[in-house]
Amino acid sequence: MQTVMNKETTTIELVDYEIPIIARGQVIDNYSLTFGGRHGSATFKTPDAKRYLNKIVLKNPSQQKALYNLSIEEILNFMDDLGQRLVLKENEYLQDAFTLNCEASGLTKTVLYGTYQALPMLLSKESLREMLNQRIGIKYLENWVPTTMSNGQTISVRAFGARTVHVIAGNVPLVAAGTIARSCCTRCDTIIKLPSNDPLTATALARTMIDMEPNHPITKSVVIAYWKGGDTEFETAFYKPENIEKIIAWGGYASIKHITKYLQPGIDLITLDPKLSMSIIGADAFQTEEILRTVAQRAAIDIGAFNQEACVNSRVIYVQSGTDSAGIDRLNELGAYLYYSLVNLPSHVSTPAKEFDVDLKSNIDGLRMDDMFYRVFGGHENEGAVIVSQMDEPVDFSDQLCGRVVNLVPIDDVQTAIQSVNAYTQTVGIYPEQLKQQIRDELILNGVQRIVSLGFAPNGSFATPQDAIEPLRRMCKWVMDEQSVPC
Repeated sequence: MQTVMNKETTTIELVDYEIPIIARGQVIDNYSLTFGGRHGSATFKTPDAKRYLNKIVLKNPSQQKALYNLSIEEILNFMDDLGQRLVLKENEYLQDAFTLNCEASGLTKTVLYGTYQALPMLLSKESLREMLNQRIGIKYLENWVPTTMSNGQTISVRAFGARTVHVIAGNVPLVAAGTIARSCCTRCDTIIKLPSNDPLTATALARTMIDMEPNHPITKSVVIAYWKGGDTEFETAFYKPENIEKIIAWGGYASIKHITKYLQPGIDLITLDPKLSMSIIGADAFQTEEILRTVAQRAAIDIGAFNQEACVNSRVIYVQSGTDSAGIDRLNELGAYLYYSLVNLPSHVSTPAKEFDVDLKSNIDGLRMDDMFYRVFGGHENEGAVIVSQMDEPVDFSDQLCGRVVNLVPIDDVQTAIQSVNAYTQTVGIYPEQLKQQIRDELILNGVQRIVSLGFAPNGSFATPQDAIEPLRRMCKWVMDEQSVPC
């Protein structure tokens, strides 16, 4: 049964959901299995992946040669054309994805709408060319690039696309589009395992490719399928070196640990696992009230964008306000400004949470009775909250903060903040800029993977490193041709 979206008002009608397998230009719609979505959302039906393993995997790697008959410019043109067709009000497949995500995703309707609006720009020729030039170098994708070594030997290097499977996250729909962009632009054979909280965005892109050119080499190199993680019968047959060469997995400890049991020589695992992010605000924020309000507005964006569902969102902010009584007063003033900025973010950027965690709400309410150690702004319903520690320690449930809830922690010395980071810290937003320059090296040594100006944490790009690795380069096979002159 088809889902329906009113093109004039973007209102939705709830109907049943069917998730086909998209296998190399073919839509497989033999719906024999039913699965439940996350967040207590609608169930969906999908074909049994075990029955179609021979269509999912690329049994003959030589078939990838068709991708090498395309220049990078031709690939960029195809992807740009795809992006131009990803206009929500004009693309029925995206409308289906949006409708289902309004139920299955942790994001609210207006925030989801904003993310789908970004798809054409994400797949624009300019964006993708920048991604390839910055992270790989197009010359390595197009040709064998020679280098003369000190011993006179000539080494020619080229980046070849691998046979890849992507176990993607569904917290933000842009992950699906970015995965397809990265994989197709590097001429990889692309198999995407759909997440249960976004089982239709990648499907929508692949079906749009089929409508464009069903026999195009890029269309024929893409597979989109859902199977339940832990389906041993399917995964044992699937995760083999003769089928795939690289696994790019987004996931938590349990899911990554599960995938590792299938690793063996010939299969490379690239992990993009969940992280926690934070902010550091220096003493300069308190120079004037105008500056303090501006800092609060910038911090609110880092907290509230994507409704705090993404790894980049700040959850704890260390503030160099001082820990004496005057410093705590300054911090509480920032807390009030921050709460106001947070709840007044534009609805396409952030909204009150769709669901507010019951345990978190209980913890917040408990802190209200302890005003000697904490002050809480908001959090009475699902609008979000600012928890202001009255001492230099975060709340003991800081790793559970979600739904636009942040904890401000007073410090005297930024070293306190630096010593709080570890290998699980992804993004740190910092104000002012000169403080960022001073402490960035030490933050990196302690485990931080990305440093940004305060207020710009959500402004990520697929043209940059991610989680302190170069996923685009690692998706490729870097091979060489050695030419030696006999003595």
